[in-house]
Amino acid sequence: MHFNHVKDVIPQYHIIFDFCHAPNFKSNNDFKSCDSEKSVLHEGTDFLVFQSYSDDKTFALVGAVCAVSGIPLDTVLEVFGEYFVQYCFRHGYDQLLRTLGKDFISFIQNLDALHANLQRTYSKLRPPSFRCERKDADSVYLHYFTERTGLHPIVLGKYVSMEILFTNRIGSHTIVLGVVKVVAREIYNQIAEMEVISISKQQIEGGLDQEHVTFLVKLKDIDNKKISDNSMDVFQSNGSQTSLNNGHFCKAFPYHIVFDENLEIKQCGDMIPKILHMCLKANTSMTSLFDITHPPMKFKLENILTFINSVFYLGVKNSKNAETRLFLRGQMLWIDDLRLMMYVCSPRLSSLMELKQLNIYLSDIPLYDVTRELILLNQQRIAEIDIAKKLDETTAELKVTSRLLAEEKQKTDNLLFQMLPQKVADELKNGRTVKAEKFADVTVLFSDIVTFTNIASACTPLDIVRMLNELYQRFDARTSEHDVYKVETIGDAYMVVSGVPEAKKVHAQPIAKFAIDMVKEASNVKSPATGKPLQIRVGIHSGPVVAGVVGVKMPRYCLFGDTVNTASRMESHGEPGRIHISPTAYSLLKDNHYVFRDRQCIEIKGKGLLHTYFLLGEDGKLLSEPEDVFHSLTILKNDFPVNGSVTETVDYDIDKDASTTIKISVVSQDEGQIQGNSSKFVDRETKNLISQSHFSRGKTSTTCNVL
Repeated sequence: MHFNHVKDVIPQYHIIFDFCHAPNFKSNNDFKSCDSEKSVLHEGTDFLVFQSYSDDKTFALVGAVCAVSGIPLDTVLEVFGEYFVQYCFRHGYDQLLRTLGKDFISFIQNLDALHANLQRTYSKLRPPSFRCERKDADSVYLHYFTERTGLHPIVLGKYVSMEILFTNRIGSHTIVLGVVKVVAREIYNQIAEMEVISISKQQIEGGLDQEHVTFLVKLKDIDNKKISDNSMDVFQSNGSQTSLNNGHFCKAFPYHIVFDENLEIKQCGDMIPKILHMCLKANTSMTSLFDITHPPMKFKLENILTFINSVFYLGVKNSKNAETRLFLRGQMLWIDDLRLMMYVCSPRLSSLMELKQLNIYLSDIPLYDVTRELILLNQQRIAEIDIAKKLDETTAELKVTSRLLAEEKQKTDNLLFQMLPQKVADELKNGRTVKAEKFADVTVLFSDIVTFTNIASACTPLDIVRMLNELYQRFDARTSEHDVYKVETIGDAYMVVSGVPEAKKVHAQPIAKFAIDMVKEASNVKSPATGKPLQIRVGIHSGPVVAGVVGVKMPRYCLFGDTVNTASRMESHGEPGRIHISPTAYSLLKDNHYVFRDRQCIEIKGKGLLHTYFLLGEDGKLLSEPEDVFHSLTILKNDFPVNGSVTETVDYDIDKDASTTIKISVVSQDEGQIQGNSSKFVDRETKNLISQSHFSRGKTSTTCNVL
C-alpha cells in the first residue's frame, strides 16, 4: 500500500493513537468501547507513557481499534508506524532524528548506534537492527532484523482480521513500512515505495529466533531534484612515506592532518575539507586555516613539541558566526623519522544543535569515535535537565496555585461559616444530613430599631440599606468579640444566641456584654430621616431551644422553642434605648456585677404577668439611660437595691388552678420616689398592671407568673 492511499486517514489516526497511548484516551467518546472486553486493557494502568507492556497487549489494542473504527487492519498498522515517528518528533527527538544521517542510507545505517545509546536509558528496550545496501542510484535493499516476531503486520499490513494476526505472527515489518515512509518524507523530502522481498527466520545465540525481512525501497525526490553531494576532492600526498595506502588511511581516519616543520599540510582525512568547506591545495599553511585555542600558545612547531602530551584544540578561522565556529579536539603525534606532525582529532561537539548549525551529521563521525556517544549522552542529559527544569517550574507553579487555591477555599469557607455554623457546614459539605439538636441552656437576644417604620417611609430604599448595613457591620464585629452566634437578620430585627451551636456553661454573660455594646453602637449611627442617633430595643431570655438546618436550597440554621418566643416578647415589650431581660436571664446575671432597674411585673402577651428588669450595664460601665418614666425605678445590684431602701421577701399563693409558692422582692420606697399617679409611671404595655398594683408609702405587692 502506498502512502498516497492512506494519507487521507492520517489526521483521524493521530487522534486515535493520541487517545490510545495517553491517559486522556478515556475521554474520547468514540473509543470508550475499547474496554476490557475488546482490548483486555485497563484504562488506569495500561496507558502510562513510561511503562513497558507486552506485545500481547499491543495486539489487543490494535485489534480493538480496528473493531471499533471499522478500518482495515493493514491501514491501522501502517499508519501506526507513521504515527510513531510523528510522536517522536513531538516529544523531543526531532533534532536527534534529523541529524542522524545526511541521506536516507546513512540514517538507516546509524539507527543501530542510536538504539544502543537509548538502551542506556531504557533498559527494557528490545530494538531491531537495520542494514542497507544500495541496488542502484534510486533504490536500496533494507534488511530488518528483530526478535519480536509478532509485530510484523504493523510493517506489512497484509492481514485483514485479528484471527490471522494472532494465528500467523509473521513479523514486525509493517511498522517499518510506516516508519520508513514518514522518515523519507519528513526528513529527506522523498517518497519511499516499499515491497517485501523475503521473510525468513534465523536462530541466534541463546536459542532465540530472529526474523529477517528484506525490503526493496525505491526513493523518489518529491521536487524531482537529485540530492547533490557537496563533498570535495580530498587532497593527499602521493609519496611513499606511509606504509598504508593514503586513500585507505584518509578514509579510516577522516579527521587527521599531517603537516611538516614549516606547518604546511601534506595530508588530511576525508572530512577535513568538508568541514572547512573548501578544497585544500598542496602545502597549504596550517596557520591560514586554524589557530590553537588550547594550550594557549603561538602556532609554532617548537611550542607544539613542548606541549606534545597535551590535548590540543584548534579553532577554524574565517568563521562567519563566532557562535557557530568549529573546533577540533585531538592529539599531536610527532613522527620523527619522517619529520612530520600528525594531528589526530575529532570535531568538538556537545549537542545535536551544534551538529545542525555546523551541517555535520552523526554519520560523519566514525563509529570508533567516542564523540558520537558524548553527543547522544549530552543530548540525553540536556533533555533530562529540561524535563527536571520543567518539573521544577511546574512544581513551583503548582505550589503557588495550591496556595492560591487554599486562600480562595479559606475565603469560601469563611463566607460559608458566616451563613452556617462551621460544624454544620462541614457536615453539609461532606454530604451528610444534619440532625436537629437540643440545647438545654442558651441565651437568646432580639433587637429592633425604634420607629423603623417611620424612617422607612420617610427615606429612599437605598438610604435604608446604607443605614442597616452600617449598623449591622458594627453589630457583626461585636459578635466575634463576644463569641456569640448571629442567627439571622430580618429587616430591622437582629437575632443572636450564645450556647449554640456549641454548648456553653456560661452563656448569659456574653449576650449581656453584647447587648450593652449594641446600644452603644446604635447611638453612633444616624437616622437618615432625622439625622439623630438611632435607638434600639433589646430583649433577652434564657432557656432551652432546638436548633437545626431548614431547607435544601439556601439552607438556614434556625432555632425553635418557647425560649425564642419569650426573647422576642422581651424585645417587643421593651423600651427605646433599654435592654429588657426576663427573670430567667436575670437569675443568671444578678451575681455577676451587673446593674439593673427593677421593672416589677408587667403583662407579657401570651405569658401573662412577668417580673422583668432593665439591664443598665456593669460596674463602672453603665449605659446612658434615656429620660423616661423608668429612670426612677429601683436600681438592683447583686439582687439588692442600692438606694437605701429595704428589701423584704414575701410568699404569694397563686390561684387554685396552679397553686405554687414563689418568692419575690418587695422593695420599700421612700415617699415621693414613685409618683402616686400611676399613669405617669407605667407605659402602654403595663397599663393593665395599674389596676392590680397598689402603691403606697409602705409595701408594694404584685402577683407574677413563673416561667
